[in-house]
Amino acid sequence: MKSVVFDLDGTLADTSGDLIEAANACFINLGELPQLDPMKDASTAFQGGRAMLRLGFARLGHIPDDVDMQVHFEYFVKSYGENIDRHSFLYDGVEDCLIELKRRGYILGICTNKPEGLAEILTKRLGIRHHFNALLGADSLPVRKPDAGHLLGTIMALGKNPSKSVLIGDTITDRNAAKNAWVSCILVTFGPDGPHVSDLEPEGLLDHYDQLPDMLDRMIKN
Repeated sequence: MKSVVFDLDGTLADTSGDLIEAANACFINLGELPQLDPMKDASTAFQGGRAMLRLGFARLGHIPDDVDMQVHFEYFVKSYGENIDRHSFLYDGVEDCLIELKRRGYILGICTNKPEGLAEILTKRLGIRHHFNALLGADSLPVRKPDAGHLLGTIMALGKNPSKSVLIGDTITDRNAAKNAWVSCILVTFGPDGPHVSDLEPEGLLDHYDQLPDMLDRMIKN
């Protein structure tokens, strides 16, 4: 059988609003004004908590050392976990697509650089966790995307063959993870980088989730 592995943030769901709110909570906690804009900095949000914190501190003219940054990051994770789905939403057509893929015999998984516990909470809150046979987060293995081991570990957890698997993602991190694992990759064009993901030359580009089942049928042969 065939498998499809999805990234989470920026691929299945737009989580940028909650991520940026949590990062801004760190600056407010320090007595500063919010440093990140939910619209202009959405792309940075999908690069992770530390990337957002570095951007905000750069705007303040001060980058903390590694020890202080870890303290701020832990505060970010706490704030994010407490308000993980206030603004987050599934992209149009996601759940109908997942249902159709399972009807066609695909086994589904998630490979995300979000910590596993937070990914579990978010997918349950969004009502899609039951569609996936495996979910591996940033702390599930000793490695994370773009390391091939993270993606291959997810495919192995599904009990499937990488040659009959496809990764659906939204950034260069996903593209490189797929390349490193010798797995085909489809990048969404409605994520933070928009149509510019075509520059990464993935095997496919996805404009809407209603296109994905037929696209996968063409890419993966039984």
